[in-house]
Order: sequence, then C-alpha cells, then structure tokens
Amino acid sequence: MPFTFTPTNIADVIVIEPRVFPDERGFFMETYKYSEFAAHGIHETFVQGNQSHSERGILRGLHFQKQPKAQGKLVRAIAGTIFDVAVDLRRGAPSYGAWVGMELSAENKNMLYAPAGFAHGFCVVSAAADILYMTTAEYAPELESGIAWDDADLDIAWPVRAPQLSPRDRQWPRLRDADTGFVFHAG
Repeated sequence: MPFTFTPTNIADVIVIEPRVFPDERGFFMETYKYSEFAAHGIHETFVQGNQSHSERGILRGLHFQKQPKAQGKLVRAIAGTIFDVAVDLRRGAPSYGAWVGMELSAENKNMLYAPAGFAHGFCVVSAAADILYMTTAEYAPELESGIAWDDADLDIAWPVRAPQLSPRDRQWPRLRDADTGFVFHAG
C-alpha cells in the first residue's frame, strides 16, 4: 500500500503519509492515487493544482470557498516546514469550530486532506516553504471567503505570535460572524 491514512480528532480531516522509496539516487513516492484515496473515503476528484512560496512568519488563511464551488484541499510541503490548520465550518457538526493543526514538511512528506466545509490556513516555521495543494473545485474569486486567523473562540495554537498577513487576511470576520453557508449532514 503506497499510503497510510490516519483520521485526526476531526474524522473528516485525514493525514496521509506516503510510502517513500529511497535509494542512492534520491527517492520515489506516489503523491496521489485515486483508487487508494477512494478506498479510504476520499472520493472527490481534484481539478486544480496550486503552488505557493512563503518566508518564515508568513501566515496564509484561514480561507475557504463558498458553495456551489466549495473546495476540498490536499496539502503538502515540498520545501521547508509549515504548521497547517483546518477548521470545521459545518454548522451542526459535532466538531463545529474545532481545528486540527500539524506540521507538514519536505522532510516528513505528509499531506493533509480537508474536505469542503473547512477553512484552511498555514504559517511558515522554517526559513521558507513551498506548498503544493490540489483542490476539488476550481478557484472562483466571487465565492472566496475566510475567517480570522486569530479568532479567540477558535484559540488556534499558532507557532507565531505576530505573523505577516496579507491585507485581505487581516479583515476576515470571526467564525461566529462569518457567512459560511456550510451545514453538517450526518451520514
């Protein structure tokens, strides 16, 4: 099996550890395989790939895209280290307002899957980091939204106290004031 799938404390958010095959030339690993992901409950099709580069102390997020183009994300660091966060925005979910945070790095090669209905963000804890992520819906700027990275109700344990933020990321509302439109459906 090329991957290990580990649910987090929010069952729909999954850590994916690829199997790495090192040799004297470097290494080989699969980063995505539909049949393996589907066998472990991730049936979505990824339709867009993105890459970002950021320096230490930069925080991007917490972002989400509204319906009808809500995005699930599969995130990994290909250089450096980030603290990656997913926040449950689905009203009525047992984990509504809860967050999962973990280190993703070029060294550990782990990935984080956050389905639609979650806000996503990360901060760079190494000198710099390059991030690749795939999404389950294409970017639609008119549906782009977010919540405040420092929402006291969420109490996210970010590893930086005064991150560098974009002007857009400084103005997002707290979760309690955000119009997310996500509702939890058990099943």
